[in-house]
Amino acid sequence: MNSEFTIAVHSLALLAYRPDHMATSDMIAHNVCTHPARVRKVMAMLRKQGYVAAKEGIGGGFLLNCNPDEVTLAEMYRLTSMGSVKPGWCSGDEEQDCMIACNMATVMDHIFSGAEKQLIDYFGQWTIRDVLEQVRKEQQSK
Repeated sequence: MNSEFTIAVHSLALLAYRPDHMATSDMIAHNVCTHPARVRKVMAMLRKQGYVAAKEGIGGGFLLNCNPDEVTLAEMYRLTSMGSVKPGWCSGDEEQDCMIACNMATVMDHIFSGAEKQLIDYFGQWTIRDVLEQVRKEQQSK
């Protein structure tokens, strides 16, 4: 999984926390602890998919453009990280006369696909609102 997933979830939770306020990429980047250019890249994906709206120029920024009760972490994973569970690796040559080398890539592809499906199913149980509520509970317990 890549950090774009975390940035997307964090950014949407931040915007859901302040639904009537615009947030600049600098403000989001400071909150996420990353570079504003990385935030802009993720926000562009979110904007293209309709999760956020943006106003350019002075006084501009990003606004939540979705219902945080309906947006799941599975959606964010699919948008930012689909396929990232499977590592880039090589396992021999299919032309080798070796049962392991000839079949390992296919077997591992099935294993990683199953793991990713379980991850997506789990993330599908969580919404942006759920994340925000968990953050609030953490804050209250301090």
